[in-house]
Amino acid sequence: MTVRGPGGAPPGPLTSIRHLVLQAPAPVIARMRGYHDDTTAQLAAEAGGTWRHYAPGDHSW
Repeated sequence: MTVRGPGGAPPGPLTSIRHLVLQAPAPVIARMRGYHDDTTAQLAAEAGGTWRHYAPGDHSW
């Protein structure tokens, strides 16, 4: 899937981050990209992300 910005132009940094926070939890994206957790959480909320109840950590048994 190729993400494009307005008019088919390549996406800017915020467009890319908004796309990423729809694919994975905001804290994971924040650490991966060097952003603050609050920033990616806000972008996820604006983008309609559904990872609000993600519980980070080792969940293996």
